[in-house]
Amino acid sequence: MKKMIHVSNQGATLDTGRRNFLKLSGVGLAIAGLTMIGCNDDDDFQMMDNSKIFDLGTGDVGILNYAYALEQLEADFYTKVVNNFYTGISSIEKEVFTDLYHHEVIHRDFFKAAISGATQNVLPKLDFQYPNVNFNDRNSVLATAKALEDTGVAAYNGAGKYITNPDYLVIAGKIVSVEARHASAIRNLINPGSADFSGDDVIDANGLDLAKEPKDIVMAAGGFIKTRFTWKERGIN
Repeated sequence: MKKMIHVSNQGATLDTGRRNFLKLSGVGLAIAGLTMIGCNDDDDFQMMDNSKIFDLGTGDVGILNYAYALEQLEADFYTKVVNNFYTGISSIEKEVFTDLYHHEVIHRDFFKAAISGATQNVLPKLDFQYPNVNFNDRNSVLATAKALEDTGVAAYNGAGKYITNPDYLVIAGKIVSVEARHASAIRNLINPGSADFSGDDVIDANGLDLAKEPKDIVMAAGGFIKTRFTWKERGIN
């Protein structure tokens, strides 16, 4: 049976009249709400065993839980940033971080609703840590944001080939385009007016964003994630 999942932007009180970088880059996807059709009750879903460490699952469910884990991390990070802006932050930087906060919260809640609408094997709320991040220091916050956004883009690009449901693939493609704009915005804050948004560290010789395997992404982000989980299908134990 097909289910339709809706996540609205209710409560995301952004100034939609601002003509800033993110608005001009087409991030309307993130603030206009998301809809996904095609969650089949008979897809490759697994029941959750609370007595064991959570496994993301197999097939498309594993991919959705993987994306949900990453969106939880980004939403948690930006929540901490906007709840206590670093000293000396500019008005432009406040706007960018506030926008990114709203986008990532919407992405996180979208994945939770989508997975919950189709299976009980939903990744629980994760706990995070930031041992090397000084949230009162501009350079530390921007460097961490840059690492998270670049990692997010590479994660979606690397996971796309494993998605079998075309509806999921369309949604992933839309969200990764937003994440790429986030990465560009952060890089522009670090080095305004530069070409860092397309630096050699994130763009390959063909001019395409890098793609990384889930195992490499989880290893890179693992220092932030306190809650242990596995993804045996992808060799993450």
